[in-house]
Amino acid sequence: MTTIVEIDDLKKVYDGGFEALKGVSLDIREGEILALLGPNGAGKTTLISTVCGITNATSGSVRVGGHDIVTDFRAARAMIGLVPQEISLEPFETVIRAVRYSRGLFGCKRDDAHIEKVLRDLSLWDKRNAKTMELSGGMKRRVLIAKALSHQPRVLFLDEPTAGVDVELRRDMWKVVAELKASGVTIILTTHYIEEAEAIADRVGVIAKGELLLIEEKTALMARMGRKTLDIELTDPVETIPASLSGYELEIVQDGAALRYSYDTNADRTGITKLLSDLSGAGLQMSDLQTRQSSLEEIFVDLVADNGKEEAA
Repeated sequence: MTTIVEIDDLKKVYDGGFEALKGVSLDIREGEILALLGPNGAGKTTLISTVCGITNATSGSVRVGGHDIVTDFRAARAMIGLVPQEISLEPFETVIRAVRYSRGLFGCKRDDAHIEKVLRDLSLWDKRNAKTMELSGGMKRRVLIAKALSHQPRVLFLDEPTAGVDVELRRDMWKVVAELKASGVTIILTTHYIEEAEAIADRVGVIAKGELLLIEEKTALMARMGRKTLDIELTDPVETIPASLSGYELEIVQDGAALRYSYDTNADRTGITKLLSDLSGAGLQMSDLQTRQSSLEEIFVDLVADNGKEEAA
């Protein structure tokens, strides 16, 4: 697959010495959906702002479609659409004029059919002649997305696009995202709704304290790092784990009504068969069994926690 965004050893150091980005290198493939996950202050917005030309890097380089964002910034920027976190719109401008204006800023010819399609896809067509100041917060977010799509970018950055918006907008936006991906547009999103990344992303990157901890195919990441748990529901509750079961990774859950066993999905043996035999030998009787796969959120939390431990060490 062709690389459309090349980020090489990107660093950003602010006055006072704070390192927002610590040598981030990343190749983003054409037509993929890449989810960037990380806690507040991790460097996600700084990374996006640098690629989009809003923030200047201290060192390193970025190329979009082969165009350097510094030496060939006009060509690079024309390929990018950005939906920022903050809502900033001209309050007295109408929706359709605001979106047309954004298209004109990139030197694109007027295309009423494209603008209408974007507005209809985002359920904004009926509001096209309304002033932006008259819109709800969710509708204003839709206008930002429409403006970002107005010049038909090949790379779309969505920086926390569904934060604080209604479920209907979220559903509409992911529908648009799916259509854009199908047309070959590359989409990079940051989100705190990790279930969304889990549902739509092709690859996942995790950023913490200005460093890219990993970048991997979502399914491969979950297979490699995911764990399963087995909840063993008991006929009689327990207060402590019998000493004969101390060798297993067990915890008491459901107020003693069940034991939870964690195991590696990639291990040659899960140990479940022997555990169930030893459970009976310890005088415990089970009434039911339930398994559960680790979610992307749990994997993310573990990665960030591990990075914090390494920093402290």
